[in-house]
Amino acid sequence: MPKEIFNRDYEFLSRELLLSFEEIRRIARVAATLDVSKVRITGGEPLLRRDIEKLVGMLATVDGINDLTLTTNGALLARKAQDLADAGLSRVTVSLDSMDDSVFMAMNDVGYPVARVLDGIQAAAAAGLTPVKVNMVVKRGVNDESVVEMAKHFRGSGHIVRFIEFMDVGTTNGWRLDDVVSGAEIITTINEVFPLEPADANYHGEVAARWRYKDGGGEIGVITSVTQPFCATCTRARISAEGTLYTCLFASSGTDLRDVVRSDASDADLANVLRDVWERRDDSYSERRTSQTLDLPKVEMSYIGG
Repeated sequence: MPKEIFNRDYEFLSRELLLSFEEIRRIARVAATLDVSKVRITGGEPLLRRDIEKLVGMLATVDGINDLTLTTNGALLARKAQDLADAGLSRVTVSLDSMDDSVFMAMNDVGYPVARVLDGIQAAAAAGLTPVKVNMVVKRGVNDESVVEMAKHFRGSGHIVRFIEFMDVGTTNGWRLDDVVSGAEIITTINEVFPLEPADANYHGEVAARWRYKDGGGEIGVITSVTQPFCATCTRARISAEGTLYTCLFASSGTDLRDVVRSDASDADLANVLRDVWERRDDSYSERRTSQTLDLPKVEMSYIGG
């Protein structure tokens, strides 16, 4: 969240506009009746949400949800990992764009060192939130020299690094196609040092292509939304903090669920809304990406997560 935009003068949403934990759980419970089985808590930074452990506990008891995960920048993870695990969290994904402090801080505009994130990863593993997935967004000329170092650090650890092509999510990250390091280039770079071989997907719609080290040192993932879009197999929907449902990471508009859950609508009514939105979806931004689409208004990553 760029500080020149989201600073002390920025007017954030008031508390009453946000979904309550009970409203979030209700949406998850109804979604589970439509065969949703995985819920990810993301952000912004979800560990800044007061009583986040309570929300985890409420979602962990929803029938049908068998994979409850959370994506975090890791700043507070060492402090909260055990409580999250005790509340019922299954796994965590941690964002870490470089092992070098100066590169990491330059990319993320944060004031804490890499060691703090690594402490969080270690605490998550100790709490049983495994396998920990580590997300690295690769940007040419900024942190592409860190790819092998990142692979080396986590190789053999049991954790899974996922290298992500720099995407034009939202309008504030200054995206340019020239800044994209393709997944194929990332694989080639790592393979030259640590030989790799492709691995089968764990499930239909998995966004990361899996690669494993030939010597048994574990695996990595590569997410290629720019060079090899996977819109046709996407199985994800996103709900913002105030209850807007988006069916694409690159969406410009969504469907208001807050008014539905705060009305006298039944669970069946809410299910019908969810079903109707999903059945009508035709999102294919990554497949249609051209110079003409880049300036289209898009919701920010910090608003609906990854």
